[in-house]
Amino acid sequence: MLEVTSLETGYGETRVIHGLSLEVKAGRMLAILGRNGAGKTTTLKAVMGLLPATAGDIRFDGASIANSKPYEIARRGVAYVPETRDIFPSLTVRENLALAGRNAPANAEWTLDRVIDFFPRLGERLSNGGNQLSGGEQQMLAIGRALLMNPRLLILDEPTEGLAPIIVRQIHDKLAALKEAGLTMMLVEQNFGFATSLADEVVIIGRGKAVWRGSSDAIRHDAETQQKWLGV
Repeated sequence: MLEVTSLETGYGETRVIHGLSLEVKAGRMLAILGRNGAGKTTTLKAVMGLLPATAGDIRFDGASIANSKPYEIARRGVAYVPETRDIFPSLTVRENLALAGRNAPANAEWTLDRVIDFFPRLGERLSNGGNQLSGGEQQMLAIGRALLMNPRLLILDEPTEGLAPIIVRQIHDKLAALKEAGLTMMLVEQNFGFATSLADEVVIIGRGKAVWRGSSDAIRHDAETQQKWLGV
């Protein structure tokens, strides 16, 4: 579904990604792992059009989306949950969700009612402002908002960052349910156990390049690679 080929990107004159290639297969989850500063979030931003691809190509469903506008990429069916969550603090939970789903087709798979069923806690907080939510509630809202775009590919950047263990387990279970339903996903995550228990394939990025790729099962049994590139 998504093919990144020989990608180079960065910030201004500082190149962070050096010839990275990876692919996300339909109905599967790819986890991108690596130490802090390896280039994981930078890769996601390039895929979403938030950073320029200075070389290489990014293709979604066979069509190049390299250097497309973020809204153009979103309209093709790619939803992004950033590490910063970026919910609107001055809007209520209901308003945040309504804004994301305003262009959904009449027969949309994901509706406001379905998101509330999926995240019951959001149903209890519909009238609360975004700035009144806990970190876990904000993450649920960010994921729910992305689902209301009815994506074909869901991209998540560090969804467990700063969350209590009980909330991490809840987020894990929700992503597992989405995977079971056949949603294609790409995940950046520092929590090794969380990522490898969900993902089908793993790519490890080191110094802006793919230094390892394989199955989740393979990386769980490769202690040398874990130590060298992840510090696990």
